[in-house]
Amino acid sequence: MPTNHGDVIVRFDEVSFQYVIDKPILNEASFSARENAKITIMGQNGAGKSTIFKLITGEIKPTEGSVHLGIGKTIAIATQVMKRENLEKTIETFFGDVFEKKSYDLPKRIKDVLAVVHLNAPMDKKIKEFSGGQQARLLLALALIQSPDILLLDEPTNNLDAEGIEHLTSFLIAYPKTCIVISHDANFLNSFTDGVLYLDSHIHKVQQYVGDYYTVLYEIEAQIERERAKNAQLKRSIQDRKDKINFFANKGGKMRKLASKLRDQVETAEEEMVDERQEDKTIGEFTIPAQTDMIGAVVEISSVGIVVNHKVVRKEIAPARKVHKKEMLLIKGPNGIGKSTLLEALANGTEKGATIAKGVRVGYYRQDFSGLDFDKTAYDSLKEMMEKPDNQEIYATGARFLLNGETLRNKVGALSEGQKGLLCYARFVLQKPGLLIMDEPTNHINFRHIPIIAKALDSFEGAVILVSHAYEFVEQITIDQTLDLGTL
Repeated sequence: MPTNHGDVIVRFDEVSFQYVIDKPILNEASFSARENAKITIMGQNGAGKSTIFKLITGEIKPTEGSVHLGIGKTIAIATQVMKRENLEKTIETFFGDVFEKKSYDLPKRIKDVLAVVHLNAPMDKKIKEFSGGQQARLLLALALIQSPDILLLDEPTNNLDAEGIEHLTSFLIAYPKTCIVISHDANFLNSFTDGVLYLDSHIHKVQQYVGDYYTVLYEIEAQIERERAKNAQLKRSIQDRKDKINFFANKGGKMRKLASKLRDQVETAEEEMVDERQEDKTIGEFTIPAQTDMIGAVVEISSVGIVVNHKVVRKEIAPARKVHKKEMLLIKGPNGIGKSTLLEALANGTEKGATIAKGVRVGYYRQDFSGLDFDKTAYDSLKEMMEKPDNQEIYATGARFLLNGETLRNKVGALSEGQKGLLCYARFVLQKPGLLIMDEPTNHINFRHIPIIAKALDSFEGAVILVSHAYEFVEQITIDQTLDLGTL
């Protein structure tokens, strides 16, 4: 991949940042990005990747150090949540508001950028009329249409189907300016990335690498092994010298002098110990316990509402689809046809064309996590899933999903998107649902966790209704039935 880059356009100079005293997010981070570079920010969920974006945009300021941007360079970021004040805007107003001067070719520019994110919409349609997934595409398009010098993308492939990802990838490869991306989609990243910023959540430092994504992954793993080997050797040497110090210290004359010399050697060896980088931790295998008192069909779907030419049309399903225990129904269809709307109505019990068996507990994974109460602590979010709360079980379950005691004390809204996703799975474990309704259940999830999540869903003893554009994930689970809304 060509690396014909220009001048440095973003530079972090020994930047440290912390939201809470003595709990650093970044520690003396120094790195740079050049014009036309395609950079990936990589790191564990909650390591502070989005914090780097906020420092670049100026939303937050460094605790120490400085962030330098090219003079006069413009920035645009694809945020993950639509602002409430935008919901009443039309498409044309939504995009037009980002430009200081009126653009007479705005409708064409909007149409072109919507094609990049694989979305077709009339200019007078209001933002609130789009599904959550479609709103995510609009936010991505809003950043792209500004053609900024520095383009920041946070999980841009979430909610995109294969064709949408292909369009976006082609766009980014050809994009003649700097692009910095946070994503857990390894194949997507490898197709255009020429450098990686690796953020280590253990030592809070940033290491800069050059090369495609998979090459960098290999380099990081090799570096971790070298650091561990060096530290292991030094630890053995230090312990050997300490044992000799203890022996010689009680002797007289030359032996005591030797003990003093060995102490100096121990201090030198301890200074040579390196901060070991940590590879991304992976959640351990887990099981979602299922509700046991269910008989017959858990869900029956006889009709659905689908969107045709931006209008809802009800379609009959004959014979009706029945989903029993240990069965998984995959709902397919083009973007904007109404898949997420159907899942939300099912979960809320308002879908008039479907019935859920009486008494069935429903676990619902919403792609935007709007079903979570962001003002509650993560601990309380888990606690509310239990009929009889058990403090020990709550903390143990959180830890299983890399949510330690400190993290559980934070408000849900303060968690990273990846941590919110893992919190949802921890909630399911405590809830023991009879039906799981999963809307893009791998959004924001570290790719290392996905095979484990797939295995847990595959072994779930209840019923599952699933929507997912992550085809590699779908291939890892057993689909018993498929309902394609696009063929109704």
